[in-house]
Amino acid sequence: MSIQDYKGVFVFAQQLDNTVSGVSFELIGKAKELAADLNTDVTAVVLGEGVRGLADELGAYGADKVIVVDNPALKEYTTEPYTQAMTAVIEAFKPEIILYGATAIGRDLAPRVSARVKSGLTADCTKLEIDPEADADSGLHNLRMTRPAFGGNIMATILIKTRRPQMATVRPGVMQKLEKDASKKAEVIEFNPALEKNNKYVTVEEVVKKVAGKKDIMDAKILVSGGRGVGSKENFKLLEDLAEALDGTVSCSRAAVDNGWCEKDQQVGQTGKTVRPNVYFAIGISGAIQHLAGMEESDIIIAINKDESAPIFDVADYGIVGDLNKILPQLTEKIKADKASK
Repeated sequence: MSIQDYKGVFVFAQQLDNTVSGVSFELIGKAKELAADLNTDVTAVVLGEGVRGLADELGAYGADKVIVVDNPALKEYTTEPYTQAMTAVIEAFKPEIILYGATAIGRDLAPRVSARVKSGLTADCTKLEIDPEADADSGLHNLRMTRPAFGGNIMATILIKTRRPQMATVRPGVMQKLEKDASKKAEVIEFNPALEKNNKYVTVEEVVKKVAGKKDIMDAKILVSGGRGVGSKENFKLLEDLAEALDGTVSCSRAAVDNGWCEKDQQVGQTGKTVRPNVYFAIGISGAIQHLAGMEESDIIIAINKDESAPIFDVADYGIVGDLNKILPQLTEKIKADKASK
């Protein structure tokens, strides 16, 4: 089989409890851009039990086709049957590109599929684009997959020139989904490959669902984020007061998590979450490239730092040089007073 025979941009549409994960819609949005450059179409692949009804929603967000693999063995995510199903899809439909969300499921599934189809995988990509120059040997336009490397100190661009499909994982929040258009319908393809129960199968005895006690920072419109410069866990109370006054949510840098001041699910950055709030307060955050990778697409960035040469001021729309212990209480009271007057 020649790599010229592989066509189309595919997206693994992750679903849990028959609800499509948001990152899948984001990847469809990016897939539409890549497909336009390649003059091809976008196909979403959804695996599970009773998931045929998700095709309309995937079509509304831009998928031209939806491959539905409906099998009781796929009801709950387990590695082996999902790997077999995705491998079968690749062997039958021969996609040129496949995108996965860099979720717990995507990070487990994608490398196993890449090993079985003997192709490459680039993890945690922050940028995807079609190389405008055709490859000298194949005549094809390769996918340029860019990701942070060496602790985020450089950006590496990776190409898979001799194998197909080209596969990448992308963290939630990095790409942007298209506006939903309920009038758009996707072509639905029902595909039922045989799944072999082997010694790699596991049995799910029980699914325990954890109720989140805090709002997901990826959904927040206003984030008040603190770093090492906040100084202590007790000082985060100042950030919490400001966030409450703004109807916002508290987040943090990796340094704050490492110091035990915040929870891991509040972390923004390369090893945390990627966020796109309307307003992002960076308080006591120096602005290392690893942190910027997770928040630089925020609509408005407001930095508060006592170091006037901190790199965060290079990306901030508004900056205040000073002591956060003096600034935050005044800012919080001013916001409360302004809200009360209205």
